[in-house]
Amino acid sequence: MHTTPEIRTVNVTRYVTPLREGGSLPAIAEADDGFLYVLKFRGAGQGVKALIAELIGGEVARILGLKVPEIVFAELDTAFGRTEPDEEIQDLLKASVGLNLALHYLSGTVSFDPAVTKVNSLLASQIVWLDCLLTNVDRTARNTNMLVWHKELWLIDHGAALYFHHAWNNWEEQATRPFTQVKDHVLLQWATELDKVDAAFRSLLTKEVIDSIVDLIPKEWLNEEPERGSAENIREVYKQFLATRVASSQIFVKEAQHAREAFV
Repeated sequence: MHTTPEIRTVNVTRYVTPLREGGSLPAIAEADDGFLYVLKFRGAGQGVKALIAELIGGEVARILGLKVPEIVFAELDTAFGRTEPDEEIQDLLKASVGLNLALHYLSGTVSFDPAVTKVNSLLASQIVWLDCLLTNVDRTARNTNMLVWHKELWLIDHGAALYFHHAWNNWEEQATRPFTQVKDHVLLQWATELDKVDAAFRSLLTKEVIDSIVDLIPKEWLNEEPERGSAENIREVYKQFLATRVASSQIFVKEAQHAREAFV
């Protein structure tokens, strides 16, 4: 039985340190529940779209049984950051007042390195399938966006996924397009079980499941571009895009299999 995902809301109490490796200046921050989080700011370069992609990508991955740090909504108060000496960070904090997104900070992780950690073919196939579904361009050898924590592989940073929503006008066409960037996927060479994974994952990602994940997007994030239509219209586009993509998964599975044959 499908259970609707729930996202907690925390209040950010302390800015700890910026994470300079991210283009959008994420930061480690402490919240009022006493935990540390990797905080993604709505005021950063890609704005709320990166947060929406992060939320959908992370929760889809979780439904499929992959490991993702807990995602929370993170409320940022107006007073927050007034004492921040760095002007760039202060501007970012001012632009991010309100609801942001954060992932539970996994202490003591190491970045995934394909030369050090071997990934079995089933897990590799699952992650490749996920990234083809989400059109996630950001899981390459240069930037794997995976962490090893307690000898298990954790997925982070789906903010570059769902890139159809940056242009928006031809989303129907993009929903059925193969994902050609899969050729650069760091796990592609081990992804030998895509057909098996495709059958399993299609049965998990029902319309009900997709709708429940997209319904998590806060309305205020969807209201940022009124020229795109109402928040509910935009929400409907995300639902239809994902449902169409799941229904036409054979297109991106075949593309991944061809890319793998060329690579191997």
